[in-house]
Order: sequence, then structure tokens, then C-alpha cells
Amino acid sequence: MNILIAEDDPFHRSFLSNTVRNALPSCETLYEAVDGKEAIDIVLKKEIDGVVMDLQMPVFSGIAAASTIWAKRPDMRILFWSNYSDEAYVRGISRIVPKEAVYGYLLKTASEHRLGLAVLGVFQEDQCIIDREIRGVQQRTEDIHEGLSNTEFEVLMDIALGMTDKSIAARRGISTRSVQSRLKQLYEKLGIEHVASQDNIGPAFNSRTRSVAIALSRGLLNLEGMSIAEGQLKLWLSENDEHRPN
Repeated sequence: MNILIAEDDPFHRSFLSNTVRNALPSCETLYEAVDGKEAIDIVLKKEIDGVVMDLQMPVFSGIAAASTIWAKRPDMRILFWSNYSDEAYVRGISRIVPKEAVYGYLLKTASEHRLGLAVLGVFQEDQCIIDREIRGVQQRTEDIHEGLSNTEFEVLMDIALGMTDKSIAARRGISTRSVQSRLKQLYEKLGIEHVASQDNIGPAFNSRTRSVAIALSRGLLNLEGMSIAEGQLKLWLSENDEHRPN
């Protein structure tokens, strides 16, 4: 078994290396990458059976690297190891995990023993190992009353990218009325369905930009997720440009 550790911090990389070797005596070769791009290169060039992936790394983030790796190797086992349990990271991973993939998500606050069990579970026993705190965030996102639905999160991402109602409707294959209905639901979930007004200036906020600001403050959006969404938007725009009549 060959394992790749993708971690930019040398101390954490050394800690992971020792833990993996102790947990997996069958590990023949342990590769190391200091950023997401190097991780992708190693997976494409070497026979890798599993990856321990930090989420925040230079060049390519862990989510971006995992997305690229899974596009080529949907069966790749990946254990995410991170300081972050924000909803943006949890949703970012859930949106890219292939149906057939085995993966894990463990916080760096976990003990060495817990990390070793996760390494063993994901890489050798084909178990999905999710930190309890991460599982709690996942459950909130699945609660239609407490968290955003997938369609509500989708429209939040679209307006964060600066898209208009008409362009969102075209991209999602729905009517502009449906877009406005999703926006209304989003505003209600974020608590801005009624924008306060001042007699002398009118509405105090623009609902679209206010919802993006609240989402950022709550950890519903982050830079990694927005970067991936920007790439997906550019791809959609280019594909539609190719099919547009001259």
C-alpha cells in the first residue's frame, strides 16, 4: 500500500508520517506533497492507494486538489485533516465526493490515537470516518428548517458570483420566478426577508449583497469554495458561448 501525505506544514507532515506508519504496517511507500498541485502530480504519476489531505495549502487547496484527483480516480480514498469545521468546507467536500468514494474528515484537534484509527478505517477497512463535530455540521445542513437546502445554497453561490436572476435561471434550467422564490427562501433562512428602511434613505441594505455578507460571517462561504465555483461558472459560460448562434 502506498500513501500520500499532502500537508504544507513540516511539523504536521512529520506527525502524519509517523502516525500513518504506526497505523498501517502494510504501507510500503509514503509520499509527501507540500501543496495541492504537487499532490495531484504525485497521484497521476505514482501508484497511490490513499491520500491524507490538508484543506488549506498553497497553490491548490485541499478541496481543489481532491476534486481534480477524484475526477481522474473516483475510487481514491482521501482522509481530510483540517483545522476547519465551517459549513463552507463541509459543503465543499460533500459536493465533490464521488458516490463510490471512501473518505474521512478529521479535525486536527483529534488525538494521535483517533487519527490512527481513522487512517486504518479509511485506507484499510473502507470505512467513511467523519469527526463528530463535522457530522453535526452535516446534519444541520440536511435539516430543512435549520440549514440551507442544496437549491438555497446553490442560489447563494450564484449571487455571490454576481449572477443576475436571468443568468441563474438559464444556468439552472428554471424560470426567473423560481429563482426569485429560491432567493426569498434564502433571505428567510438568513433572517433578512425584511430589509430595514430609513425614511430619508430608503432600504438600508441590498438583499443580495447582505445575504452574501451574512453567509461569509457565518462560514457558509469561503475562498476555496468560491474559487471552485468561479471555475465552474467560467466553464458553463464557455460551453454556452460555443453553442450560441453567430
